[in-house]
Amino acid sequence: MSEDSYRRFLDPKVVSKLATMELRARLVVEGFVTGLHRSPYKGFSVEFAEHRQYMPGDPLKHIDWKVFGKTDRFYIKEYEEETNLRGYVLLDASASMGYGADRITKLEYGSYLAAALIYLMLKQQDAAGLLVFDERIREFIPPRSNPRQLHMLLSELDKTEASSSTGIGEVLHELAKRMKRRGLVILISDLLDDPDTVIPGLKHFRHMKHEVIVFHVLDPREVEFRFEADATFRDMETGEMMTTEPLAIRGDYLAAVSEWTARLRRECAESRIDYVQVMTSTPYDRALFSYLEKRKRMG
Repeated sequence: MSEDSYRRFLDPKVVSKLATMELRARLVVEGFVTGLHRSPYKGFSVEFAEHRQYMPGDPLKHIDWKVFGKTDRFYIKEYEEETNLRGYVLLDASASMGYGADRITKLEYGSYLAAALIYLMLKQQDAAGLLVFDERIREFIPPRSNPRQLHMLLSELDKTEASSSTGIGEVLHELAKRMKRRGLVILISDLLDDPDTVIPGLKHFRHMKHEVIVFHVLDPREVEFRFEADATFRDMETGEMMTTEPLAIRGDYLAAVSEWTARLRRECAESRIDYVQVMTSTPYDRALFSYLEKRKRMG
């Protein structure tokens, strides 16, 4: 990744503000302490924990070659880490995230937000990972707290493009099954999928005792529907076209959007999931800092 790309994601002014911020776990992580990052474990990589299948991005030095010799498959030796907080940033890169009525698309906005959250967690010496998905998991870099992790994650964000349809619920369930230790799950998505599949996926994490934050990224035009003249709309994921009179359907559209977001907000609250709606018209750093300040006040 070029130096310009690095600066693009982490503006010095934003980094200086992040230096005064914290993202503390509010719920019990791994059953030890609430709201602290210090680990109950002594030392780094001291105690062997378990094997798991190798994934792209895993350090090759942790491959168990004896197991490979017996199974002809790559498995990683996992050790207890220094931190008791493992953060998973889940970035939706489906085609609908490529929409942007003004200067920035939802995916670009989400990538900046993801970069800031990753930097914040690594600054705290917590482990940060990244999962990029559409209708399936496209890339998964497991949480790590080593010095190379930031460059690796920002490099992945830099090359991520919007494509394909959405399958949020299936991806959430798949990751929830993979995660063996409790952690912090941060979903960044426009949530343009069936709520009947999205909400159970989010609740799966809570059932497994993970803490969950949802950043619902929307373009103002999607919420306000300020189109005047007759227009043809194209579904960015299916290609389906629809010609209509916006003024004639605006009332029903706004009512449907209001009902949809209200349901998401309500069901997240009932499951103790933080739901944060953000507009791409609001600078991402302002939206993030506002949320972190509110989170801090709420304890």
